[in-house]
Amino acid sequence: MKKLIDFIPLLLFFIVTKLDPIVIEISRHKLLFGGIYSATAVLIISSIVIYSAIFIIQRKLEKSQWLSLFACLVFGGLTLAFHNETFLKWKAPVINWLLAMVFMVNYFIGDHLLIKKIMGHTLTLPESIWTRLSVAWIIFFIFCGAANLFVAFTFQAYWVDFKIFGSLGMTVLFLVGQGIYLSRHLHSAVLNTPKTED
Repeated sequence: MKKLIDFIPLLLFFIVTKLDPIVIEISRHKLLFGGIYSATAVLIISSIVIYSAIFIIQRKLEKSQWLSLFACLVFGGLTLAFHNETFLKWKAPVINWLLAMVFMVNYFIGDHLLIKKIMGHTLTLPESIWTRLSVAWIIFFIFCGAANLFVAFTFQAYWVDFKIFGSLGMTVLFLVGQGIYLSRHLHSAVLNTPKTED
């Protein structure tokens, strides 16, 4: 459910980019609605609204949500300020590469692997498996960043579609692959599920 909420701004962004531009008059001011720049404004506003609501309800945001909101404000703001969609095209690659860097720094100098901190409360695995998972996530984020950058500047007519559905598809495939890999090691893993009394 939480991931679906995070997806709402991107979905609104996608919808508005596909609209044929129309002129809307508000208080004698004419605004052009539809296309990449209107979609960018919608992305910024919806992100602020949704993450503010989450913060008010939960009293906190996850680090990934803070990163997503910050990147949206910076790259979206630059896109609108300079009327240049190039800034927005860099958003997904930069976020993915920052996440790769976080996992990489943690891998080399952290006391505990980040992936183990994320998944360790539900699954116990040998350290070698946690290490392989950590490396896999680093490679995945680097690849996603490169793929987004390549599509954005090579197949410009499709970069919005890829930003939404391509990235989602790659993530789903990676998670499925991770699940298949982990299933091979479940015989040596212990699921930490709380015991219930009869």
